Amino acid sequence: MDFFTTALLLLVGAGGGVAFANVLRKRSGQTDARRESTLLLERIEKVFKVVMAEGYFSEIYNYQDQKKILYVLNDPKKAMIIAKSKVLVGFDFAKVRFRTDENGAKILAIESFPEPEVLSIDTDYKFYDIQAGYLNHFHSEDYTKILDDAKQAMNERALQSDLPKIANNQIQYMMYQLAGSMGWQLQLPDAEQRQLDALKAQTERELDSTKRLPPGQ
Repeated sequence: MDFFTTALLLLVGAGGGVAFANVLRKRSGQTDARRESTLLLERIEKVFKVVMAEGYFSEIYNYQDQKKILYVLNDPKKAMIIAKSKVLVGFDFAKVRFRTDENGAKILAIESFPEPEVLSIDTDYKFYDIQAGYLNHFHSEDYTKILDDAKQAMNERALQSDLPKIANNQIQYMMYQLAGSMGWQLQLPDAEQRQLDALKAQTERELDSTKRLPPGQ
């Protein structure tokens, strides 16, 4: 058998092997899908934000868009989204304005304290009942807008809940305890000081009632 005959047989055999491997791959359901991602770091910022309350929310968001064909016939598209979110509420301490006593006394006076804000929303979205119109189809920007609107609705719902109040109470009491542990006296603006005094009184009552409970309860 000469060289060319041998080479021809090798090529035919290799081709048959590749074809057979492709058949087996298709039958086994394997694909050659490739995924690539590129991470771009835009900037790093130093922040002093403290999480004081955490809440979990579920939201059913209905999206509907009406489009008229030839200004006569309606061609709606709609979708239902179920969003489950973990919301963290806290404070940006860069916005706190304070001063110390001019006479050297250990008094920390808070002149201005920021409102609690949503620091992050971690949301899991699931789309259900997606119905496109005959000509009114869904596009990538539609899904982006739906997710943005759903996240904004979750942000507003979190701010309307008890999370901001809980975060306020937490931060005031934490600062009070921290200042006291270092021998400092904390002074808050009038409204916040009244809230802190009420919280301290409530805490003392709860501790007192706990001490009065019989052993084992």
